[in-house]
Amino acid sequence: MQENNTVYNPLYKKSITMKTVLRFTLSLCTAAIILAGCKKEGLSAAALADNVPETKPAIQTAVTADVSAAIGGFYKALPARYDSTTKKYPLLVFLHGVGETGNGTTDLSRLLVNAVPRLLDQHNFPPQFTVNGADYSFIVINPQFKTWPQPADVNDMIDYAIAHYRIDETRIYVAGLSMGGGNTWDYAIAYPNRVAAIVPISGASWPSRDQLGNIAKANLPVWAFHNSDDGTVGVNTTITNVDNVNSFNPAIPAKKTIWSSGGHDAWTKATNPATKECDGQNMYEWMLQYKRDTGKTAN
Repeated sequence: MQENNTVYNPLYKKSITMKTVLRFTLSLCTAAIILAGCKKEGLSAAALADNVPETKPAIQTAVTADVSAAIGGFYKALPARYDSTTKKYPLLVFLHGVGETGNGTTDLSRLLVNAVPRLLDQHNFPPQFTVNGADYSFIVINPQFKTWPQPADVNDMIDYAIAHYRIDETRIYVAGLSMGGGNTWDYAIAYPNRVAAIVPISGASWPSRDQLGNIAKANLPVWAFHNSDDGTVGVNTTITNVDNVNSFNPAIPAKKTIWSSGGHDAWTKATNPATKECDGQNMYEWMLQYKRDTGKTAN
């Protein structure tokens, strides 16, 4: 009787029982039903992978590229699971100070001494942020400028990032320190509808009230930081810029945080993820509230 319930498999040159055949067939049917159910419910392996939380810090790597006449290279930091997903990510472009200018290649490591590039280099930049119940992980780009940049140079960097990485274009953010803080103001004036929020820190920029009206009319959220004892770029620069934006009564009033001490360096504290000066949010969580398509909270 046992031999009557076996099937000879020439591939493996041995017999297998009919019970094994039935089990194998049943397994295939079960798998087909499960896959069909997933397809019916709109689930896929890619969708499931996209929803896995980021737990490992992003790895920052150097990129040599002629982005523009002013940019010969940059640091990029992609989420750790970037290559395992298909989704698009928020973009944070962080702009350095005048002391970190360079050729974008052999000088690029100068960026690692301050703020966001330093946090990434030391693996202290959080892998994800939770805002209004949703989880976000940034693609971070830190360009190195050869000289004091123009708004078009920053825009070229954003265009490059969009062309080469999966960027959620409704969630592009620009922040910077000192010269880069000034560049942040200047970029927002020139391209107020391109980004979702800006964070200028100790920003060296002195635009007119009418120029700052571009930011207000676009309802572009602003959170500016400065120290009151800054001897390099006076604190009144930030106070005046924020007040001028708000003089146009934007739907989202510009914010400022002024600390009493720290000299010119307001960026170490401002970019620290543990610094939560706005309704329990750090600057990254605050930015992620906003999308460019609505100018309001994202969720």
